[in-house]
Amino acid sequence: MKPREFVSLLGGAAAAWPLAARAQQGEWVRRVGVLSNFAESDLEAQSMVEALHQTLQELGWVEGRNLRFDHRWAAGNSTRIQAFAKALVALQPDVIVGHVTPAVAALQKETSTIPIVFIQVSDPIGAGFIANLAHPGGNITGFTTYEPSMVGKWVEMLKEMAPRVSRLAFLFNPQTAPFVTRYYQGPLESSARSLGIQPSANPVHNASEIESVISALAREPGVGLIVMPDSFNIVHRERIIALAAQHKLPAISSYQFMVAEGGLMSYGFDLVDHFRRAAGYLDRILKGEKPADLPVQAPTKFALVINLKTAKALGLDVPPTLLARADEVIE
Repeated sequence: MKPREFVSLLGGAAAAWPLAARAQQGEWVRRVGVLSNFAESDLEAQSMVEALHQTLQELGWVEGRNLRFDHRWAAGNSTRIQAFAKALVALQPDVIVGHVTPAVAALQKETSTIPIVFIQVSDPIGAGFIANLAHPGGNITGFTTYEPSMVGKWVEMLKEMAPRVSRLAFLFNPQTAPFVTRYYQGPLESSARSLGIQPSANPVHNASEIESVISALAREPGVGLIVMPDSFNIVHRERIIALAAQHKLPAISSYQFMVAEGGLMSYGFDLVDHFRRAAGYLDRILKGEKPADLPVQAPTKFALVINLKTAKALGLDVPPTLLARADEVIE
């Protein structure tokens, strides 16, 4: 059995029996749904979920005693995520975690009453999830990712790493990351042009388009790549990393684990820490607080990670100034 198959094998009645028995003994079992657009087999996703479970346990919420989890993994499939959202809402949990924008959008369509805590959402106001950051209103609050100005750092760091970059492509799926065009594209293009770089949006809709787009980019000189914050890019990161290496394209992302898996560099926050912090909001909601009264939280720590082996394979000499600023260097 996979690590987080919470409703499986034993069957619904058998699996529910211990919980029902405890409820009869006077212990109130609360229910938490988790909807993610990642794949269940993704070890990074499992690390995030484990952090959520562990922190809740430290706060007194123990799975199988006073808490039950229902996890659903959509793996970047837009049809599946809406079906899973409907199924989770039908279970009437006390609170639902929506991991990334497509998950929260799907949940919002299904309920306006069950509390939702989002994680890793770039533009919750633009997406219509909340009224404002300080006072979300409604049934949704959570943890956002990056200010639009962050894209400027990605552009500057990639240019510093690869000075010959004269064209900058940014990769994203409009279905899973609709916020890219309204939230990041303007600041990204302005930042690129200020450094004499020509920016270009490169939307992809499926795995095969990733290969065709990156291959086409590689035929042009001086191209650098920004892998935008997008659950689609995470699900397909192995392919993106391999294609960037194959075509010798310098690339930056916001995901530290992509660098550990062979990517060139990243600048972003720790997603696992986001899940730990989200557990605190779940605890407060389970104890009676309302999402409308819990302000949306932003990341507090960012890290620059560089893979020297990948830089060498790309023929890049990492500038000492950039190396000195790195929080982690993979050799």
